[in-house]
Amino acid sequence: MPELKAVVFDMDGTILNTEMLYPQVSTEILRRRGHSLTKELTDAMMGRPAPKAFKVMIDWHDLADSIETLHQESEEIFGDILETSLGLMPGFTELFKSILEAKYPVAVCTSAQRDTAIDLLGRFNITPELQFVIGGDNVEHGKPHPEIYLTAADRLGLSPGEIVVFEDSQTGCKAAIDAGTYAIAVPGDHSREHAFDGAQFVADSLHDRRIYEQLDLRLPT
Repeated sequence: MPELKAVVFDMDGTILNTEMLYPQVSTEILRRRGHSLTKELTDAMMGRPAPKAFKVMIDWHDLADSIETLHQESEEIFGDILETSLGLMPGFTELFKSILEAKYPVAVCTSAQRDTAIDLLGRFNITPELQFVIGGDNVEHGKPHPEIYLTAADRLGLSPGEIVVFEDSQTGCKAAIDAGTYAIAVPGDHSREHAFDGAQFVADSLHDRRIYEQLDLRLPT
């Protein structure tokens, strides 16, 4: 196993509870059009950049709307939900603190647009501690393509195998695995049934002791 020298987090469903909020947005969008959101559609959209996720929704229900229309509508609905429901995933605060204390460089690679990610992470004062944030709009090929994690490795000046990546979804984990990173799956209630073949291990949560052991981190007291 190569020496692990940096940490990269996915954002939605890994740092923030947004993967639990997005279905509320999709449910409302589809309700307005006489449709219901299924788990199968949620899984098909999860982890993908917004344009591709909305394309999946459009094709799934043969909607007449454009991607741009759905994106604008979702931003309005999501803004209302964020004010009351946005939060951090269990274990992130303690793990992030231990990672920073150990002097690991930390970055975020997300399918969300970079400006959106900067805004959401900034609400919890996370952004100042990061080396950089790469959004889905900063790469040509979104997850599950490995480009975003190969780009992160290049910016960190490291080989992919020297980077630990935390991902909550099958789509994101595939991107991390195919990039050659040390990928750890951290599914939430929204993604526990996903397949994480190729991940180093599937953590119970960000509290999982194995994470601390692999990174030689101080356990929270």
